[in-house]
Amino acid sequence: MRKILKYVAIALLLILVIGGIVFYAMSRPDVARFSTAETSGRVPVMASQHPQTLPTMNVPEATSWPADAAPAPAQGLSVARFAEGLDHPRSMLVLPNGDVLVAEAESPPRQDSGIEGAVMKRMMSKAGAGGASANRITLLRDADGDGRAEVKSAYITGLNSPYGMALVGDTLYVANTDALLAFPYVEGATKMAGKPKKIADLPAAGTNRHWTKSLAAAPNGWLYVGVGADSNIGEKGMANEARRARVLEVRPENGYVRTWAAGLRNPVGLAFYPGSDELWGVVNERDMLGSDLVPDYLTDIDEGDTFGWPWYYWGGFVDPRVDPPEEDNRQYVKRPAYALGAHTAPLGMTFTQGLDLGDRWANGALIARHGSWNREPVSGYDVVFVKFGANGKPVDALPIPFLTGFLAKDAETTRGRPADVKVARDGTALVADDTGGVIWRVAKAG
Repeated sequence: MRKILKYVAIALLLILVIGGIVFYAMSRPDVARFSTAETSGRVPVMASQHPQTLPTMNVPEATSWPADAAPAPAQGLSVARFAEGLDHPRSMLVLPNGDVLVAEAESPPRQDSGIEGAVMKRMMSKAGAGGASANRITLLRDADGDGRAEVKSAYITGLNSPYGMALVGDTLYVANTDALLAFPYVEGATKMAGKPKKIADLPAAGTNRHWTKSLAAAPNGWLYVGVGADSNIGEKGMANEARRARVLEVRPENGYVRTWAAGLRNPVGLAFYPGSDELWGVVNERDMLGSDLVPDYLTDIDEGDTFGWPWYYWGGFVDPRVDPPEEDNRQYVKRPAYALGAHTAPLGMTFTQGLDLGDRWANGALIARHGSWNREPVSGYDVVFVKFGANGKPVDALPIPFLTGFLAKDAETTRGRPADVKVARDGTALVADDTGGVIWRVAKAG
């Protein structure tokens, strides 16, 4: 009997040791083999796949900005605080009179449960997120033109994780996480007096993993809403992804909603190329194929486009973790226009029309990269500039750093995370710093 118990104990010990080795092998960080620069540009390196059971967890600890500290602008530029003391400023809208609207929001309460939910909550807390959402839009005004907003007013309150905003005529559209609303806009007012009208419901069921609903208005007044997936690769079933991972077209005059483009895992920033009806956006790609995959990207988004999620990425590479569709449709998958590096998490973007910072920054796009949480080493945590050519497409060059210094040199802490960037009426650039609670103003040096 003792001999049997001895063998059983040895067997259990072996199982524990082998299980520990397997668990370590599956969960150890996947270290990037290529730099962010190599996975950026028009023709990025497309690395080999390293499917993970557990993601690489590498989240810098969120700290605050000291009173005398600021990010580092590119040479020839300066940076100062336009506004501070904000509660997770996300997207911005510059109004015709120069006022700036800022959506202060976080994720709505999530129904995540089990190990995945616990990991997500811990990660978000470390990154400075996961608290109660302010659920408001704040108006900022620099009335005396000194480059700092002395007016800060709660413009609209009682919203539901608001994100996208667009002004069409005398109507202000706001994209809550679950609905598109229309408000009567009165120029110069510091508080919204009118009541909202619901134009359309927006997908928000399930865990609402990607809760942001970006918004852009076309020259004809129709609206385009970016809706992220509720999962990484559709692992909860594609039935849960109805009207998700796509850009929706909304016609506000009658509330008609249809799919404009599909297969975009999480389209966040949307904008129309100046002087055209060509829609562009930045997209956060899938996770857990390793630190080098898949590059997030900037792309034009045309009617009927499909970008492959969840079955394909970058124009037709197959994701082996996803059951293939009934019919192989890789020939229809559109390749993105420009890679922004793996896991950099681009959120806000704007074209530089009206920017008065020198010819270097003319005809291009400024992009706020929120920063990685699952890459070793970390990537993003900056604002970059992508140059466009005369053909209205990105040129064959790497992104140019515009505003850096959000991440500490040891990459262990971060003082802020860029969430959006817009061109102010005076030609400067405004950058929303999510966890820093600041709107930074980038101007010419001196």
